Amino acid sequence: MRIRAIFAGALLGCSIFGLPAATPIERSLSPSGQFVIYGGDAAWRGAVSALAERTKANLLAVLQRRDQWGAAIVVNLQSPGANLPEISATALRFSQTGSGLKLQVDLTISRKMDFGAMERELLRAILLEMIYRNQPGIASGATYVEPPNWLIEGLLALTPNRDRTALTNALAVPERITPLNEVLSERPELLDSAGRLLYRACSFALVQLLIESADGHAHLGRYIDNLSFTSNDPLADLEAAFPQLAGNDEKIWKSRIADIRTSGRADLLTFSQTEEKLASLLQTKFMRTDARDKSLSFEDLCQRKPAPTQRLALQKVGQELLLLAAQANPALRSVVQDYQQVATQLALGKIRGLAARLADLKTLRAKLSARMTEIDDYLNWFEATQLSTRSGLFEDCLNPSSLETPSRAHRKDSFSAYLDAMEAEF
Repeated sequence: MRIRAIFAGALLGCSIFGLPAATPIERSLSPSGQFVIYGGDAAWRGAVSALAERTKANLLAVLQRRDQWGAAIVVNLQSPGANLPEISATALRFSQTGSGLKLQVDLTISRKMDFGAMERELLRAILLEMIYRNQPGIASGATYVEPPNWLIEGLLALTPNRDRTALTNALAVPERITPLNEVLSERPELLDSAGRLLYRACSFALVQLLIESADGHAHLGRYIDNLSFTSNDPLADLEAAFPQLAGNDEKIWKSRIADIRTSGRADLLTFSQTEEKLASLLQTKFMRTDARDKSLSFEDLCQRKPAPTQRLALQKVGQELLLLAAQANPALRSVVQDYQQVATQLALGKIRGLAARLADLKTLRAKLSARMTEIDDYLNWFEATQLSTRSGLFEDCLNPSSLETPSRAHRKDSFSAYLDAMEAEF
């Protein structure tokens, strides 16, 4: 009775004084009507709406389809909470309700948010809607098939006006071509930064290969439509959608990677250019975690386990070294690759034996530089003194008169003619 009296009193107080009504959450509707965006301010909702519509438009352009969406996608914008600092920046919720599919993308908005991850989750949601668009009778609690990671990464790489130099360069680095079945089953979340870059490059090459095949756009669209019926063999599912791959998948795949590698070999750097870029990367300074102003060098980090901020910087250096290896002079390519492996090990906190390895690499670089200098000197001497037909590269050195400043054109005005006459007379 006492509890009832307390609740009765509380209800009476609420009816007398009134409680402030809950503030409705503002929302925005994207131009196509498929994306319903909650939370944030108008600027954030507008930016997310534009990104979502552009992501869908790019996908439809690749598939050469019209927009025929069936289920709306809810995008929930939320700010990072002080009590939940480690909340995931992106999350996708997918379920079946009595009224149909429910797709919700949760995005944590902040100044440091990863827009690439946001675009990736939006594309994942769009593909899921396509996969289950014509399957309204799915039982609640059933297992859903998500679009494969290689498809998402490859489609994102095909975004118009996106710089793909890093991806094409990454394919030129490893001697071993990643087999197609490994690309299809790879889990990028388990890879390091260099491995993820190579995975994105392979995904880009694969999706490009598929859409450039005979009737590739339509075949890729049907492949997406049938993803909910796939088996445990991703390669067999891909061959079923693209019959031209059946029996020749690895041969076609290796030929594609070889073509990409060949197209990028024309831009190889010289030995001196490679050495200069490598030295610049190795001079990168890393901030200390203590209060000291002095920064740490690449060699210093081999003496202690790097801090989280230093590991992020090392991952960036590793990616730069990976890209440099793609354009490096063949004489230095293996050295650059070794430095990239050292950076990767440091980023993982594995420092054992790295100091000695760096010392060996430094000695090897010095020997290679000395040998290349000797070779250049000999070739220059031989061309300047021994060849019967000269290349013209040393004409300026052998003919000092060519270094003189050329005379200006003779003036024809009356005053100049008078001075010329006086000079001739005297």
